[in-house]
This record gives sequence, structure tokens and C-alpha cells, in this order.
Amino acid sequence: MTSKSVTKLDYKKAIQSLNLFAKKDGGEINKMKALKLLYFAERYHLRKYGRLITNDTYCAMKNGAVPSVTMDIIDDDPYIEEQPKKYASKYITGKGHDLLSKAPIDDNVFSDSDMEALEFAWNKFGHIDRFKLAKMTHDYPEWIKHKHVAIENSSAIMDLIDFFDDPTKNIEPCYSLNDEDRNLKRDYFKEISQLVALWR
Repeated sequence: MTSKSVTKLDYKKAIQSLNLFAKKDGGEINKMKALKLLYFAERYHLRKYGRLITNDTYCAMKNGAVPSVTMDIIDDDPYIEEQPKKYASKYITGKGHDLLSKAPIDDNVFSDSDMEALEFAWNKFGHIDRFKLAKMTHDYPEWIKHKHVAIENSSAIMDLIDFFDDPTKNIEPCYSLNDEDRNLKRDYFKEISQLVALWR
């Protein structure tokens, strides 16, 4: 088999995001918790600024929303290309179910809006344990849409357009949108996505 391509993923941002969360959690953080925090940051950034931070592919799985390629990198998937794995190994290392920070955060990879979203995720959700975070992601429409697949221990790729929808319960939306803004941002995101697809 050939290596999995990570061309679409900004793996430096993905790894530095996890490194940032590990640093904020005292230098060590549970993998699932870190991935959920990244999801919340991405949801915020997409809703406010019209793009993801890392450009990862998000999947609905039994334990909630997952940035799939980022997870493959930190799990040392044998089919992931070597370059992102080598980069990751400079900054974080696995220890059982946890990630340990090995080096200072290279925040030069982030834009100001990236940092804003990451800080939002930490400040809003960083005090919550991994199992509760996983359960919380089940309340968002992009996961609910694939619930029947996820609960069977399978996975389904989420449609990023669904990130613009609000959760039905009294749940943190990760940046509030009124109907007019929601429609404008959806249309903008669709146009950008179509342009990107044409260039691939």
C-alpha cells in the first residue's frame, strides 16, 4: 500500500494545536481530550472566519467528532507519510492514552484568528474531562447526521457545511450566528470550496 497523503492537512498547525493544549494542561493531555478541543476550535473558526484551522477531514465516530488525519499522525498510522510524523515527533510524544509536549509551541504557524479559536476552545472546554467532551460532541448536528453509523463503531465523513448549523439543545454553538450571517457564511464557504476543488 502507498502512504496516506496529508497534502490537504496543514499538519504543522494540527501538531502545534495539540502541543498548545498539552502545554496548557501542564505538559500532558489525554489524546481524546486534545482532539475534541481541536474540533471545538475548528468549529468556532469555521463559523466565524469561513475556514478550518488545519483543513483536516472530520469524521463522526462512536466517541464523537474526530479530526481523522491528525488522529492518524499521533497514532503513528503506518500509512501516513513520514514528513508529518517526523515533524510531530519533534513536538509531542505518545504515552499510553496521553500526549506529552516535548518542545515549546511554534506559534508562528498560526494566524491571529487561529490562536483566537484555540484559546476559545481551551477557555470554554479545557476544564472538562475527555468522556464528557466526547459525549458533548454528540449534541452537534454534524455528528447527529451520522449517528446511526457512528454508534455501530463505524465512521462517516462529516460535511463541513453542517458546522454552520446550531445544536438544538442549550449547547455552546462555538460562535453564535444569526440567520443572515449563517446564510452568507454558508454561501461563501460553498464558493470557496468549489474554487478549491477546481484547482485540485
